[in-house]
Amino acid sequence: MKRTALILGAAILLVTGLLVTTNAYAANLLTNPGFESGSLSGWSCTGTGSGVVTTPVHSGSYALNGNATASDTAQCTQTVTVQPSTAYTLTGWVRGSYVYLGVTGGASTWTSGTGYTKLTVPFTTAAGQTSVQVYLHGWYGTGAYNADDISLDGPGGQPSPTTASPTRSPSASPSPSKSPSASPSKSPSTSPSTSQPPVTGLPKHALIGYLHASFANGSGYVRMADVPAAWDIINLSFGEPTSVTSGDIRFNRCSAAECAGVESDAEFLAAIKAKQAQGKKVLISIGGQNGQVQLTTAAARDAFVSSVSAIIDRWGLDGLDIDFEGHSLYLNPGDSDFRNPTTPVVVNLIAALKSLKAKYGTRFVLTMAPETFFVQLGYQFYGGTSAGDNRAGSYLPVIHALRDSLTVLHVQDYNSGPITGLDNQYHQMGGADFHIAMTDMLKAGFPVANTGQTFPGLRADQIAFGVPAAVSAGNGYVAPAVVQAAVNCLVKGSGCGSYTLRGGTSPDFRGLMTWSINWDRYYNWEFMNTQEPFLNALP
Repeated sequence: MKRTALILGAAILLVTGLLVTTNAYAANLLTNPGFESGSLSGWSCTGTGSGVVTTPVHSGSYALNGNATASDTAQCTQTVTVQPSTAYTLTGWVRGSYVYLGVTGGASTWTSGTGYTKLTVPFTTAAGQTSVQVYLHGWYGTGAYNADDISLDGPGGQPSPTTASPTRSPSASPSPSKSPSASPSKSPSTSPSTSQPPVTGLPKHALIGYLHASFANGSGYVRMADVPAAWDIINLSFGEPTSVTSGDIRFNRCSAAECAGVESDAEFLAAIKAKQAQGKKVLISIGGQNGQVQLTTAAARDAFVSSVSAIIDRWGLDGLDIDFEGHSLYLNPGDSDFRNPTTPVVVNLIAALKSLKAKYGTRFVLTMAPETFFVQLGYQFYGGTSAGDNRAGSYLPVIHALRDSLTVLHVQDYNSGPITGLDNQYHQMGGADFHIAMTDMLKAGFPVANTGQTFPGLRADQIAFGVPAAVSAGNGYVAPAVVQAAVNCLVKGSGCGSYTLRGGTSPDFRGLMTWSINWDRYYNWEFMNTQEPFLNALP
């Protein structure tokens, strides 16, 4: 999930519970930030055809031209020295389809357009961190993009031999370099999983939403007691780690200073119990955009189980949502069998989730909210076999290992670049076909790139998809009627356009997830008021 935070000036940022004071710095830490050397000096770029051009530019005489192909996102990176626990701001002017600006292992943003648009990425370095890698890239198969006037504003660092090394970034390059498979090596399975639906008490078609419970943003704070009864699963956002690799998860409720109208702990707990008395499920969501969780050791695994259990017990919750983003999950080179993974961050997460499921029993609700990059992209690229981004498809072993315990998988069908579906066509956000193709992959199953193995489809009752509640909530918003058209295709087989369902119709399709309840309230409950009666009317 993406937080859309209000940042007032450049005075104070609230980062992982610490107040960090920022100052304006005149110096740009990047070398050749406007490409005015007439070359890529200072930058390391992938992709054929990447270089500098004299038009179109944002300012000066030159700009970057990246050429994103079907197998390469044309990423350009630069590593600079920074100071630990310090706030920085990365900005840049970009144009083209799906252009990304970000920090490896950290925050990022993107846009799509024909004219130059300014992107801004504020971030704070970790304790002991002395360098960062910034990046620009396009998206697979979208062609040329341009970038100019890139700036990293903040104090330069003075590394010391005794200073702790920065948090390890598992992937130096988020752009695979191998070509996607032209066609699957095996036909996807059209048979769903043989596992039986768990006893959860959920309605056949559920409305699922995230509640900003630990932070404020432009949508405003919503008290638990004020969440309408239409929401069947409420994901408390977010539980975050004390450090990337600690496994120690904390859920800190938003303070009165940050969230106007926040209720007391006693009122919050009473409201949770009232929702549960109505048959609603309240979960703790772990991760989010800022909560990077890497369970690299057995100690981190055990800390995760212990700390998440403490949160569940403290608030009497019904279960857990896994919303790992960024660099939380990745696959080591050679880890090519999603059925038998060997990468510690994956193996330890699987073990932790199985322990939690065993502890709380059959009624424990387990949901996951990965981005398309970590699931469906596995049809084209798989991290353990790809020469590029080792995060591609990295949720697949976790989903597969927990398929008998998984209540709902609601992939984020937003903030996504084009993804190849089972029809071997790129599908882009903005229409019903994107939701149809992405969801059909989960039901039908699909061959995993370069492995000779097929990821088996899930049961229809385990599958939902996620969309932004409103235009301000995330890239990929579409009108309610477009969402309903996709669901009608998936459930009834009607209105599918030119797409043929490989997994067949799904009368037991679980429902819709949205980011977020807060944004929906801000926009007068458009999502809830249109989708809840629609879901209830489905067969």
